[in-house]
Amino acid sequence: MYLTINRFKVRPGQEAAFEEIWTSRESKLPELDGFVEFHLFRGASTEEATIYLSHTTWRDKAAFDGWAKSQNFRGSHKGVRAHSNIYLGPPELEIYDSVQCISGKPQSG
Repeated sequence: MYLTINRFKVRPGQEAAFEEIWTSRESKLPELDGFVEFHLFRGASTEEATIYLSHTTWRDKAAFDGWAKSQNFRGSHKGVRAHSNIYLGPPELEIYDSVQCISGKPQSG
């Protein structure tokens, strides 16, 4: 597995706008070969910012690289700069290769 995380610092009071941007956009991720899962996490809030993480899991690095070089990637990031006023700087990208995986039972409800 290959994990990519973007860490966003969102200005106080802009959380709803940030979440609306993410939840209302059309995602092509499920159509991509090697895509496993996406999550958007909301973290702690301080007087300075609220932290969000976008967390995407891929089968391997090649699958992620294919996405990052695709037209779908460019399309999904189109217009991001128009919302730059809600961020405290650009997102910080973190990339990880899986060393170990332990899975739990599927959760119901």
